Amino acid sequence: MSAKSRKIVDVLNGNTVSPPPLWLMRQAGRYLPEYRATRAEAGSFLDLCYSPELATEVTLQPIRRYAFDAAILFSDILVIPDALKRNVRFEEGHGPRLEPIDVDGILALKPDGVQDHLRPVIEAVGRIRKALPEETALLGFCGAPWTVATYMIAGHGTPDQAPARLFAYKEPKAFAHMLDVLADLSADYLVSQIDAGADAVQIFDSWAGVLGEKEFAEYAVRPVRRIVDSVKARRPQAKVIAFAKGAGLLLRSYRQETRADAIGLDWSVPLSFAAELQKDGPVQGNLDPMRVVAGGAALDEGIDAILQALGNGPLIFNLGHGITPQADPENVTRLVARVRGEKR
Repeated sequence: MSAKSRKIVDVLNGNTVSPPPLWLMRQAGRYLPEYRATRAEAGSFLDLCYSPELATEVTLQPIRRYAFDAAILFSDILVIPDALKRNVRFEEGHGPRLEPIDVDGILALKPDGVQDHLRPVIEAVGRIRKALPEETALLGFCGAPWTVATYMIAGHGTPDQAPARLFAYKEPKAFAHMLDVLADLSADYLVSQIDAGADAVQIFDSWAGVLGEKEFAEYAVRPVRRIVDSVKARRPQAKVIAFAKGAGLLLRSYRQETRADAIGLDWSVPLSFAAELQKDGPVQGNLDPMRVVAGGAALDEGIDAILQALGNGPLIFNLGHGITPQADPENVTRLVARVRGEKR
């Protein structure tokens, strides 16, 4: 089977597939007992990301269990700052920690050696593609420059990314340079993933929702457009999904301005607005992850509403953000069956 006949690629080409193909953000994760076992075997979280064998294993686990229409490479958006020697580590109960960057640090950023550092991740992409069923698409990904920059500046996640917003206002030239460096490295990284076997790639802008209109254009749209243009200049057939969480009405022009093939929608996007956005091309989303935790009628109602509103156009069914560790794997089984119209 060619990549073109994989259902998600079909949708990314603008076609309507019924029932819609589906995958879930963070589908390889802590809600699965098999993931927790492999994670314990790996040692640290980054060791898991950089082990081609173990990263392949956890990527395949949800495919074996649920036969999703796509696997997504298991890695993390912070591997690029890690490759830039920003001392990335993951602390239990606290999440990512980095060495906070300042203007001098930004000016000293050196792209040399970054792609070599990421070679184990690219090796994992090739292994995953070989191990996947022919009909299953493989998605690569990177973090959007704005979201990655927020962690690099604060040294950790914050509720509203005030440190990065303040830094951008006070040091606009240095901040713009940082976004350009991250965009160029991310484009190279995505091209490598495509060359290794990824059918499409997603750019995660998890913190786009904290930005005002002008800042969204400068920090979220411009760098993502730089990535998409760079990737498509080198790999014209590449398909890109852009996910700007919390962007709301700013999504109206996001597809056109970034040149993404599809846009991901978080759960706060009204389905009436999502249907408007779908008139311009494929959309992905947007079930509230809490419905997967709740299960039962709450899960069924959420699924049915999305299928009714968006199922007659190009749709990739997904969550509006990553699945949470509290989700019951049986509820995911129920979700897959309901989206596909299978009786249980």
